[in-house]
Amino acid sequence: MPLATTRRAGLVDQVIDQMRGAISGGEWPVGQRIPPEPELVTALGVGRNTVREAVRALSHAGLLEVRQGDGTFVRATSELSGAVRRLCGSELRDVLQVRRTLEVEGARLAATERTDEELRRLETLLDERDAALASQDWESLVERDAAFHLLLVQCSHNTLLAELYQGLTEAVRASITATVDRDHEHEQVSHAGLLEAVRDRDQARAVAEAGGFLEELLQRHSL
Repeated sequence: MPLATTRRAGLVDQVIDQMRGAISGGEWPVGQRIPPEPELVTALGVGRNTVREAVRALSHAGLLEVRQGDGTFVRATSELSGAVRRLCGSELRDVLQVRRTLEVEGARLAATERTDEELRRLETLLDERDAALASQDWESLVERDAAFHLLLVQCSHNTLLAELYQGLTEAVRASITATVDRDHEHEQVSHAGLLEAVRDRDQARAVAEAGGFLEELLQRHSL
């Protein structure tokens, strides 16, 4: 049992951290049923309500799945992978469609509103994204790709648009992870044309590039 008795304040958070560690560390593999509640209570030295709250939180995050009458099972190793497992079919299509709506307008405005400093940051993020792709570092690829798109929308200098987009951060990251083709890394969507359009302050081309790659993803992953 990879758990230790909890003694300090913030019991629920500590239990969540320990259970998350057991999952991410492989002690509780995906698909396996976790120890029953009485065992967790004894191992952790906390009450049943604390354990139940922790299980509820991890279930909401997508790491655990409670099956009535059967127990609680590990569903994913991280919040991100849990989101991806939930994000499929029509849900993925919905996220891509919303991304297209916000990112196209963000790119249009960014083409004229971005600053030179913001352009340099976009270039750096895209270089890091491409380097992660070349080395097949998929986690870094998702991080840099999501950061690139968020910064692009922020370059619009439309506060409401940027806040709306940032509110979708988890869904955007999940959609990026779900659409990365690890078996054909050379066929990944390139953002070089989008960056070039923003650099040239070409609104029409920025709109075409931003809408084009998302439309391509929608076609690839259509139901």
